[in-house]
Amino acid sequence: ISREEALNRRIKSKEFIKSKNGRYFRNWRNKIKNPDDIWGEIIKVANIPGVTSAPKLQPIETRLVMLQTGMRAPMGIKVYGPDLSTIEAFGMQLESILKTVPSVKSEAVFADRIVGKPYIHLNIDREAIARYGLSIDQVQQTIETAIGGMKISSTVEGRERFPLRVRYPRELRDDPEALKKIYMATPVGVQVPLGDLIDIEYVRGPQMIKSENTFLVGYVLLDKKEGFAEVEVVEEATRFIEDQITSGELEVPAGVSYKFSGSYENQVRAEKKFMLVIPLTILVIFFILYFEFKKVPVTLFIFSGIFVSFSGGFIFMWLYGIEGFADFSLMGANLRDLFQMKEINLSVAVWVGFISLFGIATDDGVIMTTYMESLFKKAKPESIEAVRSTVIEAGKKRIRPALMTICTTLIALLPVLTSSGRGSDIALPMAIPTYGGMLIGIITVFIVPTLYCWRAEYLLLKKLKSLKE
Repeated sequence: ISREEALNRRIKSKEFIKSKNGRYFRNWRNKIKNPDDIWGEIIKVANIPGVTSAPKLQPIETRLVMLQTGMRAPMGIKVYGPDLSTIEAFGMQLESILKTVPSVKSEAVFADRIVGKPYIHLNIDREAIARYGLSIDQVQQTIETAIGGMKISSTVEGRERFPLRVRYPRELRDDPEALKKIYMATPVGVQVPLGDLIDIEYVRGPQMIKSENTFLVGYVLLDKKEGFAEVEVVEEATRFIEDQITSGELEVPAGVSYKFSGSYENQVRAEKKFMLVIPLTILVIFFILYFEFKKVPVTLFIFSGIFVSFSGGFIFMWLYGIEGFADFSLMGANLRDLFQMKEINLSVAVWVGFISLFGIATDDGVIMTTYMESLFKKAKPESIEAVRSTVIEAGKKRIRPALMTICTTLIALLPVLTSSGRGSDIALPMAIPTYGGMLIGIITVFIVPTLYCWRAEYLLLKKLKSLKE
């Protein structure tokens, strides 16, 4: 049938639907919702026994990963050794072990097949060339010119330079028997076929030779299952390998070493930095509050908002990972799908979100405490009832600004929580702890006035007691 008729049949079968401007576009099946679904369908139909698929990476993502680690996978094992065959054999053993790790995708585990490319070796017979008065250099030059090609000159075309090479036509060098018929001139004037001067043998050699830190290296690629953190996967895989070594089922050859590598190393390095950055951030916030109020107890009262918000961030992350949480539709949209709720692992983005949360978690406390400080200076209550009424009055006056601060932050984060475009994989983990912390942090509008009232009552009772004495 003609191309036009085939297109018409496809249109009638509703494989294509027509858009408003008259063009046709693909109508995906109902169960295909995102790129992960497409990848799952590819794996399902393209899973050939003995052949492993590559980890799921987009082209640009693959390039970035390779620039970071040298591997075409988010994580893997680098095997160092004295020779390529030993590295390949040990890598194959690691591959079989990693396929049994529960958190690792078995279909994505792949050890480099280093040795296996066919090579043709031309071994020069020294006694044979000596009979004809030839040197090794002369024989090698003939082989280079006839098979590989020799540069004899260059051509100039504007700013470009192209080499001119001389070699035998393809039909005279495309198989070993043809190579034997290449004739070579000798000093005695006799043309000798190359087959009389060399021995041809077939060998298996490396497909690619990789080295790192002066050692030969081979890669064992792997990928994590959905719902597992990369650091968690590496720790579990390390434990499996060490158990095999301890039990004697896996023997590490002499001169061979291995180490895990991948993008998870950025997470490990970041965690070490955050162990210093987060306490330093909290300390800086504490001093800023202290310089404002000049009272350690008052500063600690306001500072309690950080701990409340910190717990709120973790509670919200926990709720995100529960399957049934917010699993209902509102105005035709499922909330779990709308807010992309899934298990959130601790990452650099999450800790950055917590650091930003620390900066705004004390806002409500500052609003409340500043007004109460000024009100107590004016009113100077002399009884417990007066202290409590002053605190209640301050709370009533400042509850609205405090709620406005919280609500504007929560509303501003809604577009981030529902975004699905470029960069959402980083912005979403940053926004979740901030959103959860501010949502739970609403209770600080009750905690801070209560603690302030308790301190004011304690100071008043102490003052009255001293006056009686």
